Amino acid sequence: MARKRKLGFLPLEVGTWLLCKWRDDKFHPVKIIERRKLPNGATNDYEYYVHYTEFNRRLDEWVKLDQLELDSVETDADEKVDDKAGSLKMTRHQKRKIDETHVEGNEELDAASLREHEEFTKVKNITKIELGRYEIETWYFSPFPSEYNNCEKLYFCEFCLNFMKRKEQLQRHMRKCDLKHPPGDEIYRSGTLSMFEVDGKKNKVYAQNLCYLAKLFLDHKTLYYDVDLFLFYILCECDDRGCHMVGYFSKEKHSEESYNLACILTLPPYQRKGYGKFLISFSYELSKKEGKVGTPERPLSDLGLLSYRGYWTRVLLDILKKHKSNISIKELSDMTAIKADDVLSTLQGLDLIQYRKGQHAICADPKVLDRHLKAVGRGGLEVDVCKLIWTPYKEQ
Repeated sequence: MARKRKLGFLPLEVGTWLLCKWRDDKFHPVKIIERRKLPNGATNDYEYYVHYTEFNRRLDEWVKLDQLELDSVETDADEKVDDKAGSLKMTRHQKRKIDETHVEGNEELDAASLREHEEFTKVKNITKIELGRYEIETWYFSPFPSEYNNCEKLYFCEFCLNFMKRKEQLQRHMRKCDLKHPPGDEIYRSGTLSMFEVDGKKNKVYAQNLCYLAKLFLDHKTLYYDVDLFLFYILCECDDRGCHMVGYFSKEKHSEESYNLACILTLPPYQRKGYGKFLISFSYELSKKEGKVGTPERPLSDLGLLSYRGYWTRVLLDILKKHKSNISIKELSDMTAIKADDVLSTLQGLDLIQYRKGQHAICADPKVLDRHLKAVGRGGLEVDVCKLIWTPYKEQ
């Protein structure tokens, strides 16, 4: 009876709160963000774009009516979430999602800009991409040219990053494309890993395509249309078919704030293999070659900050273990190319700083250092500096 009564409210309004069956076969609280009529459907046949309130926006998706629990419907007018949803304890995912809403890029956006950003990017325009041998589900909206909007899937050439709407177009393109690696200079090779430096000014289309691709997996990041001002460092796994991109970072050619990294991404199929740590480490090796200290562009996402804190902790504590004698924050910064502010905040976060006679003093008890090093885990893949053949960028 209740279900029949609810059916009278169909189609459901944007802004409605209810429960939805997710891929774990359990019901989770959602908010309807958008709706669209099903082709050839009856009057009330819609599908709904929902945001799972416990999870990050990357899991937003289109769902059919039969996945929704109509007895749990609440609307925005009620100014509350369904009781079942509201009584749920905050999960780790939910906390991460809330943290990201506050940390991931939002310091540069005031409340009105943030609302505008979320409104403009609320519905994913591309659901999946094919890149090399992987089909990858996308996470976020990316401002592709309008003719690509609402393509369920885009096909990327994994070498030049041109994208197409149909598989046949990609197959035709692959027969003609003679690239087997990113366009640019190979500046590092160790075993099967290679790093290529791509100048955004010399390889404009590649760099713009890379930004479109990356934005599918990065939220609240400004898309740089002016790629001329950036260098892109593309990490690849190499085999006899070519060099396959696993991730990248970008940096400004000239940064007033001594930023040594602007954007960083490891593609989903290659995540959790230590590549993110490798990219961070690589950015600091370039800073050392430049004879400068560096820091990542702010604001950092919560997950970005976590990765950097891990890197800073490992590098600094390794040095503190070797240098039994007193060592200053300035010396640590000079040895590691980590900006002094980041050195200080990392050591303060680990309770390793005391303030004596107007000076910061580092407490380096070996047992305490070992405990922190154990907690922070492995450093991932090492950058073999002997294999890095690179000279800092100079304006031509």
